[in-house]
Amino acid sequence: MVRENLVALQSILTKEVGRYFRIWVQTLLPPAITMSLYFVIFGNLIGSRIGEMGGVSYMAYITPGIIMMAVITNSYSNVVSSFFSAKFQRHIEELLVAPVPNIYILIGYVGGGMSRGLLTGAIVTAISLFFVDLEVHSYGVIFAVVLLTSTLFSTAGLINAVFAKKFDDISIVPTFVLTPLTYLGGVFYTITLLPEFWQKVSLANPVLYMVNAFRYGFLGQSDIDLTTAFIIISAFIVVLFSFALYLLNTGKGLKS
Repeated sequence: MVRENLVALQSILTKEVGRYFRIWVQTLLPPAITMSLYFVIFGNLIGSRIGEMGGVSYMAYITPGIIMMAVITNSYSNVVSSFFSAKFQRHIEELLVAPVPNIYILIGYVGGGMSRGLLTGAIVTAISLFFVDLEVHSYGVIFAVVLLTSTLFSTAGLINAVFAKKFDDISIVPTFVLTPLTYLGGVFYTITLLPEFWQKVSLANPVLYMVNAFRYGFLGQSDIDLTTAFIIISAFIVVLFSFALYLLNTGKGLKS
């Protein structure tokens, strides 16, 4: 039975990866172009006027955050669009009634989102090398943070897809929640520049912990304690993954 479940998991992963590769012009190319513009505008043009931040050039400071933005956005969007399409076209029901444990279905979709997030992150990292000489402080921290972050937002994308009733609903969270949290998550600045009150408010933003932990992997500096960051990220993953599995097990938002 385990072998059959693994075959099902492999099938879901293959389908998910193949889906975004087939439409790579829509899934992989736009992030590369968008992030290149960030490097040109914020790094070269604005960064040259700002000078240094945190003891390094502004370009080097924002690069980890820009990479993390790409990972977050693409991990989330891949799962929310794919799972909602399956739900909208009613073939998700065939998968749910199949003799496959729901956790394998969840892992399959999350794995697909993670693969796109990681691939996009690698593409953006390669592009960043044309603008800045990246130094790596800890490969272990970099890989751990990017894996955890892509897992978290892939899971969040599936939850959004479960509750979405129309295609417009899958853009509400990215537009009104994800984008503000990302831009206010310390991608382009250190929170030490903020007044004390807003520094404390910023601590409620989970993206802040991901961006700073990822930045630590490159630069060896962070506004947030590294252990705290990993605890926060891991806690969010446990909560969201458990909730997503609960939704699949109960059929909430899936059964008509």
